Amino acid sequence: MNRYAVILALAAACGAQAVRAADLAAGQAEEPVPVVDESPAWALQITPYMWAAGLKGDISPFRRGPTIGIEKPFSDVMDDLNFGGFVNVWARHDRFVFSGDMMYVDTTDSRAFGPLPALIPLPPGTVVEGSVDTKQFMATLQGGYRVIDTQDFTLDALAGARFWHISNDVTVSALGISRSYGESFGWVDPVVGVRAFLPITDKLSVQAQADIGGFGAGSDLTWSALATVNYTITDRFSVSAGYKVLDVDYDRGGHVYDTRLSGPVLGVTLRF
Repeated sequence: MNRYAVILALAAACGAQAVRAADLAAGQAEEPVPVVDESPAWALQITPYMWAAGLKGDISPFRRGPTIGIEKPFSDVMDDLNFGGFVNVWARHDRFVFSGDMMYVDTTDSRAFGPLPALIPLPPGTVVEGSVDTKQFMATLQGGYRVIDTQDFTLDALAGARFWHISNDVTVSALGISRSYGESFGWVDPVVGVRAFLPITDKLSVQAQADIGGFGAGSDLTWSALATVNYTITDRFSVSAGYKVLDVDYDRGGHVYDTRLSGPVLGVTLRF
C-alpha cells in the first residue's frame, strides 16, 4: 500500500470517529437504555397488635339458655383472659389488594350468676353459680381493587367474608349439684368495605379501614372500623396506634351473640 492510501485510510477513520463523537455530544446514544421498573410485583405487610378492648352486649352461652347482659371494661376482660392474639395481614399486587384480620381470645368468667334451669333441674328462679370458659375465633378475609392510587392518597374497595366460631364450656352448681356442658357454634358473614391511606410526611401517615356485612345471611348485622396513626422507623418496620370497634348481632337457632368490642390498639408492622 502506498503512503497516499495509508493517509486516506487514516483520514476516513478519524472522520468517522469525529461524526460518532458529534452524535453522542448531541445526545444521540448509540442504543436506547432500557427502562427497568424496580417496583416489586408484590407488597406484603404483617401487623401483630394488642387490642385493649372492652366488651358490651348480650350473649347466651349455650343453646336455649338465658340471655345474659355483659358490660366489661378492659381491666375486667384482662382479669378473665387466658390467652389473646390479634394479627392483620395486608398484600398488594399492582392494583389488586388482599386484607386479612384474625382474632383468637380465650377467657374464663367465674362470676356467671343467674337462673340456669336448662342445666340443673331446679325450681324456677333458683340462683346458681358457675364459670364459663369461652373461646372465640374470628377471621375477616377480603380482596379488592385500588380505585385511587396517588402519592397523596390511596383508596381500596374490598369485599369478602367474616368467619366466626364460638366455643363455650359451662360449669354450674347450686344446692350441692354440679353440672358441666360444652357447646360450640359458628357462622359466616359476607362483608364489604373500604381502606384509605393518607401520608402526612415521609414517616407519618394516617390509615382507616371499615366494613359492614351480615345482612341476615349469617348475623343480622356486623360492622367494624379501625383508624390508626402510623410512624415509619425503617423501610421494613413501623409502629401504629389507634382505635378499633367490632360489632356483631347474631341470634339464630337458640344462640345469641350480640356484642361490641371496642378500645385502643397498638401494633408493629413488618414489611416484605
